[in-house]
Amino acid sequence: MNKAITAKGVGQKRACQSISRRNFLILGGASVTVLATYGSGAEAQELVSSSYARKVIGKVSDLEPGTALSFTYPTDDIENLVMMLNEEAGGGVGEGRNIVAFNTICPHLGGYMGESEFKPQHSVLGPCPLHLSTFDLSRHGMIVSGHSSASLPQIVLEIEGDDIVATGVMGLFYGYSQNPSGA
Repeated sequence: MNKAITAKGVGQKRACQSISRRNFLILGGASVTVLATYGSGAEAQELVSSSYARKVIGKVSDLEPGTALSFTYPTDDIENLVMMLNEEAGGGVGEGRNIVAFNTICPHLGGYMGESEFKPQHSVLGPCPLHLSTFDLSRHGMIVSGHSSASLPQIVLEIEGDDIVATGVMGLFYGYSQNPSGA
């Protein structure tokens, strides 16, 4: 009888320690679905921006389609660009949902991409001078080409009258293990 209990106990212990690949994929897919449908829009931005300081970074009236302006956020040593694209963009704000902001440092190896690397005709930033990574600004800064495996960090924006207000960051700044909040 002791052998039966021992064998059953071992079998139960093993079942608890491992999960089949099929069950892992099913549970993982269900988790992603729940997270993706949990919140969108303001709810998702609230989750991203809760620990960041709010800062006015520019005026809507100063932007024209295809233009980019430099600003610092969340601290004075982190440079970013705010731009008005010629098309609607993921995370875009404003009347045309085409005002977006991104960090100027390539997440691959830290190459600087300034206003001159903004290509408004294609809504991209790049190429990075180090390894030619280029990022699609209409799709949350995702990589289009090059060596980077991460998207550009996107600055979460809100419009208050004519003010463009930075409220948070989606993504990790190059060279940081945790983003500074500026708070």
